[in-house]
Amino acid sequence: MKPHDLLRLADGAEIIYEESVLAWVPARLARAPWVVVRRARTPSAFIPVGVRGSTRSERLAAFLAPTAVAARVSPEDLVATLAWRRAFRARWIDAVRVLDAVDELFAFLGLAWGPTGSVGFELATGVAVAGPESDLDVVIRAPEPWSLARARELVDNLARLPVRVDTQLDTPSGAVALAEYARGGRVLLRTPDGPKLVDNPWRHAATGTLSA
Repeated sequence: MKPHDLLRLADGAEIIYEESVLAWVPARLARAPWVVVRRARTPSAFIPVGVRGSTRSERLAAFLAPTAVAARVSPEDLVATLAWRRAFRARWIDAVRVLDAVDELFAFLGLAWGPTGSVGFELATGVAVAGPESDLDVVIRAPEPWSLARARELVDNLARLPVRVDTQLDTPSGAVALAEYARGGRVLLRTPDGPKLVDNPWRHAATGTLSA
């Protein structure tokens, strides 16, 4: 399991929540029994997951046993199947329509990537959560260090697209925003132990730890 993977809950799956369960949670899971893998330390063999609500403020952290997972869809799976070409609402959502162009660019560069956020959730589950104003969130798996020149070139290419593409580089140490890394200097690295300020997101040399 990797961060951003989407997991469909098995019937009767038990979820361990980190906080009190608000009214929107059971209603949301009844409509779409899916959770997203998040980046966090876990007790025992549990999977850290998050429940998505209908707004950005509606997010709830939880843990899930592997036996509670009925299916898994990774961002890369959505690319491998060109899932957006089967999306009924693709013609109305710019962040979905642009995926062919993003796929062409990333394939040319040899990148392992996939859509995340509201677009990824909708493509995986079929539940309408993306809107006309939605940005496109994507993750690029980046096991090896990137040069600043490479990062800046990709930022420039993405800026030419008609929608904002919010891109994360997923490194062995955690995730960093592509645009922030391309600026140079210290960056905010999201790790299982919380966000940290680092000089190199591929070498975990933290200069400070921030509250999550």
